[in-house]
Amino acid sequence: MRFVVGIDGASQAHAVCVIDETARIHWQSPVPPTAKGLTELLGRPRRFRQRGALRVALERPSGLLVDTLIDAGAEVVPIHPNALKAGRRRYSAAGGESDPGDAFILADLLRTDGHRFRPPRVPSDETRTLRALVRGRDDLIAQRVALANQLRALLERFWPGTAAIFADVASPIALALLTRYPTSQSAARLGEQRLAQFLRQHAYGGRRPVAELLDRLRSAPPSQVGEAEAEASGEVVRALVAVVSRWACNRRLRRALTTLADNSRHGSRWAALVYQRARARGCRHQHAIRILARAWSRILWRCWQHRTPYDVARHRAAALVAAWG
Repeated sequence: MRFVVGIDGASQAHAVCVIDETARIHWQSPVPPTAKGLTELLGRPRRFRQRGALRVALERPSGLLVDTLIDAGAEVVPIHPNALKAGRRRYSAAGGESDPGDAFILADLLRTDGHRFRPPRVPSDETRTLRALVRGRDDLIAQRVALANQLRALLERFWPGTAAIFADVASPIALALLTRYPTSQSAARLGEQRLAQFLRQHAYGGRRPVAELLDRLRSAPPSQVGEAEAEASGEVVRALVAVVSRWACNRRLRRALTTLADNSRHGSRWAALVYQRARARGCRHQHAIRILARAWSRILWRCWQHRTPYDVARHRAAALVAAWG
């Protein structure tokens, strides 16, 4: 007799149901998501394992529970939530949702329609690592975008000028400006000379002249909020700036890369051309060096991945520049 398992995962307790090929329930119980609970979760269903891997149906195709089951030799079969939702009507006229009931439905769907569902491929450690990094990065970017939108909406309500002065309100230069001048009252004495000094201190690329930036700041519609509300909103701006600010970098590594880039333009025609093109676009020296360092970082990453030292003959861009003379 063959057995299948349905698990409705949850943060408080996993609902587990083991049925046979006639849909008879042989074991049904909540299991806490603890080390002891996972041990029980792996041990109990193994008693019903016959030949081949024990098939387990879940909604989510990833996570600690899935990885634990796969490592234990189970054949995990993800079932889409829409299929589970549609299947509830087959077992209850009301179509109500409950964890034990969903665990049974998942197991029964796998029993009756298991040939329609494909088990995922077991990922390698490298794939799991990459997946964790990509998902973590996506989550952080989504959070940063949401906070930047919240910051822009706040500024457009009580101080529209700062939302218009720079294209990206979450850029380092914009965040630095908001840190120093979080309200219109704090920037009342901000003139062209003072703004120019601020921009120089923060290595502004100079894409727009100081007079144009100051005009954007002053020509925005005036705020209609009172002084007390403006001060309170300024405190919220400071809090959002502290959260939206980009994450800290390894300063020693950055210094090493920029030093390498700065020196390389004197001995590499390709590096010199990357630097000169950046300067021709209006970038200042430090900005152009960072652009060149970013290009070198890609090359160094490729060398590290292939475990080979840098060879100018295999660097196609450098070879083309050398060919052009």
